[in-house]
Amino acid sequence: EMPEANMAIISIAGRYAADEAWECLRRGLHVLLFSDNVSIEDEVALKKYASEHGLLLMGPGAGTAIINGVALAFANVIPSGPVGIVSAAGTGLQETATLLGKNGIGITQGIGTGGRDLKKEIGGIMYLDGLKALQADPDTKVILLVSKPPAPEMARMVMDQVAKSSKPTVVCLLGGDTRSVEAPKHVHVVNTLEEAGLLAARLAGAKIPEPKELIARETEEIKTLAKSLKPKLKAEQKYLRGLFSGGTLCYESQVIWRDEFEIEVTSNAPLDKKFQMKDSLKSEKNCCVDLGEEEFTVGRPHPMIDNDLRVRRLLSEGKDPAVAVILLDVVIGYGAHPDPAAELGDAIRKAQAAAKAEGREIIFVASVTGTEGDPQNLTRTTQTLKAAGVHVCNSNAAASRLSALLVA
Repeated sequence: EMPEANMAIISIAGRYAADEAWECLRRGLHVLLFSDNVSIEDEVALKKYASEHGLLLMGPGAGTAIINGVALAFANVIPSGPVGIVSAAGTGLQETATLLGKNGIGITQGIGTGGRDLKKEIGGIMYLDGLKALQADPDTKVILLVSKPPAPEMARMVMDQVAKSSKPTVVCLLGGDTRSVEAPKHVHVVNTLEEAGLLAARLAGAKIPEPKELIARETEEIKTLAKSLKPKLKAEQKYLRGLFSGGTLCYESQVIWRDEFEIEVTSNAPLDKKFQMKDSLKSEKNCCVDLGEEEFTVGRPHPMIDNDLRVRRLLSEGKDPAVAVILLDVVIGYGAHPDPAAELGDAIRKAQAAAKAEGREIIFVASVTGTEGDPQNLTRTTQTLKAAGVHVCNSNAAASRLSALLVA
C-alpha cells in the first residue's frame, strides 16, 4: 500500500540523521531521508525495519519523491496518471517524470530510494518494496525503473521481480550493458533517461512515434544546428565542459559521450574510475563536473538551490581559450532556485563579453528539467536562457549530443 499516513522529511547533518530517522519510523512515519553522510550500516538497519513495518525509508541522499501527488524535496509538478516510477537517482526521477509530463502523461507515484539502495550491501530493499507496491497498485498501468548500473546480482533480482507482473515495464540501467540483460516481452531495457521517459509515455498512451525514431529525427536536427555553429569557434577551441547540478544528468551525459561519440571525458563523478578528475576544482580537456557531489555541498546549499558556485565556475571556464562549449542542466520545480535562468543568464552574458574582448565566442548549451506547472515555469525559464544566447534542447540527452557534435 502507498502511504496515506504522515511523511517526515529529514534534512540535517548526516551524523544526526539516522537517529532522527529511527525516531520517525518508530512513530509509524514514512521517511524521506534527504541527508547525505549516513553510514551503510545505518541505512541497512533503517531500511530493514521500515520494510518489516510497511513503511518507506527513502534515502539517505534521496533528493526527490512524489507520493500520492505530493512533491517532496526537489520535485516537479506532474499530473496524476498511469505511470509509476521507482528511481535510485534523484534527477533521474525528475528527468523521466518531466519527459512524461511534457508528453501529456502523469504518474501514480515517484519513489526515490537513494543512490545506494541497489548496492550489494543494501540489497535493493526499498527498490524492491517500491516495485512490488506499483505491481500491486491497480492505478499503475506502466512501471518505469531508473538506476545507474547495479551489480549483476542486483540487476537479476530486480528483473526476477519485474517478471512476476505482466505490466509493461521500462527499465533504464543508465549506461549499463543492456545486451546482457534477458528480459520478458513486456519489459523494455534502455540506457538513457530520454529513451526511458519517451518509451514509458508511449506505452501509457501518448501519441508519439517510437522513441528511437523520435531521437534519430531530433539528432538530425541537432547535427544541422551543430554544423551552423561550428564556424563560430576558433581552431584552438576544442573542448567541452559540463557544469551540472544534477548527478544523474551528469552521468547520462557521460554515457552518451562515451557510447555514441567515443569522447573521453573526465569527471569528479566518472563512469569509470580511470576517468576521475585529478582535481575537481580544475578542469582539463573535456570534462564534466557534478557540483552536487558531497565535496561541493558540505556546509553550503545544493547547486539546485544556490547558483553561486556554478556561476563562479562558469566564469572561470569561460576564460579558458581552449573551451568551445559549456553545457548546463537547469532543474526547476519545488525546492529549486526561484529563477535559476536569470542568474545563469547574467553569468553567461558576462562570460561571453569577456570572451568577445579576446576575439572568441563560447557556445552555451542547456536543457531544462521541468514542466509548465512548476513555479519557475518551463516556457519562461527556456525563454530567459534563450535571451542570454543559450541553445536550449528538449532533454539533457539532446543537449549532450549537441555539445559532443561541436567538439567531435
